[in-house]
Amino acid sequence: MNAHKEQNQKEIEITVELSWDELKPYLDKASEKISEDVKVEGFRPGKVPYDVLKNKVGEMAILQEAADMAIQKTAEIVLREQFKDLSAQASGGADKAETDSIVGRPEVKLTKVAAGNPLEYKVVLQRAPEVTLGKYKDLKIKEEAVAVTDEEVEKVISQLRALRASEKIVDRAVQEGDKALVNIQMFLDNVPLEGGQSQNTAVIMGADYIIPGFDKKLLGAAKGETREFKLLYPSGHYQKNIAGKMVEFKVEVKEIYERVLPELNDEFAKNAGAKDSNDLKQKIRDNLETEGKQKNEEKVVIELFEKILGKTTFSHLPEQLVHSETHNMIHELKHSVEHQGGKFADYLLHIKKTESELEKELEPEAEKRVKTSFIVNAIVKAENITVTDEDLQKKIDDLLKLYEASPEAQAQVETADYRDYVKHNLLNQKVIAQLKEWNVKK
Repeated sequence: MNAHKEQNQKEIEITVELSWDELKPYLDKASEKISEDVKVEGFRPGKVPYDVLKNKVGEMAILQEAADMAIQKTAEIVLREQFKDLSAQASGGADKAETDSIVGRPEVKLTKVAAGNPLEYKVVLQRAPEVTLGKYKDLKIKEEAVAVTDEEVEKVISQLRALRASEKIVDRAVQEGDKALVNIQMFLDNVPLEGGQSQNTAVIMGADYIIPGFDKKLLGAAKGETREFKLLYPSGHYQKNIAGKMVEFKVEVKEIYERVLPELNDEFAKNAGAKDSNDLKQKIRDNLETEGKQKNEEKVVIELFEKILGKTTFSHLPEQLVHSETHNMIHELKHSVEHQGGKFADYLLHIKKTESELEKELEPEAEKRVKTSFIVNAIVKAENITVTDEDLQKKIDDLLKLYEASPEAQAQVETADYRDYVKHNLLNQKVIAQLKEWNVKK
C-alpha cells in the first residue's frame, strides 16, 4: 500500500493506492457478502463462486463492495501513519502543527477501481483558516441595568393566581375571567385549514389564546351558541400560509366555567413555596431580575462578537463546517416548527422554498457561527486561556451528582468524548467571561 500526501492552505489530500494483490482478499469478502443476498440455483447463500456471482451481478458491483471494505479497513491506518496517530493529536513537531490545523471529518473519494488494476482513493482533510484577529479589547460596550417594576411583579402574581383558580359550571353568558370549552373550525378564503379544527378546547377570557383578540370575540356568548368572526394573524407567525392573513373562525361554545382566583395571602404564598406574601413578591422580583440579566448578557455577547467579526479576517472558511452548521440550523428550525404543532414539510410549502433553497438562505448565518468559533479559538491561543484539570473534574462531579438517579447518564458523562465536550464548553465560557471583563461597562 502506497500513500502520498499533498497540502495547501485549505486542505490536506492523501492519495492511497492498493495493488491488485492487496485488493484480492477484499474481493473474496465482498463476493461472500453479496452472495448472501443473491439467489443462484444450486448454491447456498454466501457460497456462490466468484465467477458465477460475477456473471449474475456484474464484476463492478463486486469491485465496488470490495473497494468500500478496503477503504474502511485501510483509511484509518493511512491517517495514523501519515500523522503519527491523527486521532490522538500527536505531540510536537510538524505533524502536531498539521493535525492541530485539521477540522471536520475526513472525506473519502474513490478515484480508481477496475479489474486487474490497483485501487486508488483519496482522503481529504480540511484545514482551519488563518485568523487575523481584529480589536477584541476595550470595545466599550455598555450593559443595560435591570429594573423590575411593581407592575411586572403583579403580572406574575396574577398568572400564579390564575393557575390555582377554582372552577364551576355556570348557566350564563361568557364573562371576563371565565373559561369556555369550545369547538373551533378555521378557514382561509372559505377553505378549511389543515389542522385548523379542534374539539373541547379550553379558552381563558383575558388570555391571548391562538392570536390576540380571539377570547374577546367570545364574550357574551351563551352555551350552545356558535360565533363566526375574522382575525388577522401576526405577520411573524410560524405558519407562513396564514401569517399576515385574515383567518375566518367558527367557534361553538360547549360549556362555560366561572373561575374564582384565590386571594393573595400568606397561605397562598406558602403553597407557592414562599414564607409569606412579601417573600413571594421578593422571590418573583429576584427571578425577574435574573431573567433580565441573562437577556442583557446575551445581547452583550452578540454585540461583542459582531464588533470583533467586523474587524477580523480569515484566509478561508472550511466548506464542510459551514455545510454542517447549516444542517444544524435546519434541524433547529424543524424542531421549533414541530414543537409548535406544525409540520416542516408544510412550512417549506408555505414559504415557497425547498430545503436546499432554505439551506442556501441560511448559509450567511452559518458562516457567521463558524467564524465566531474560530475567533474564540484564536483568542484562546493569543491569550493562553486554559481549563485546568481541577475545573474540568469539578464540572464532571457536578454533572454526576445531577444525574445520580440515572446510571446510564452518569456513564455517558464519564466518557472521553463527553469530557472533551464539557471542556470545550468551559473554555468557551472562560473566553466570553474574559471578553466581558475587557469590554463591558455596567
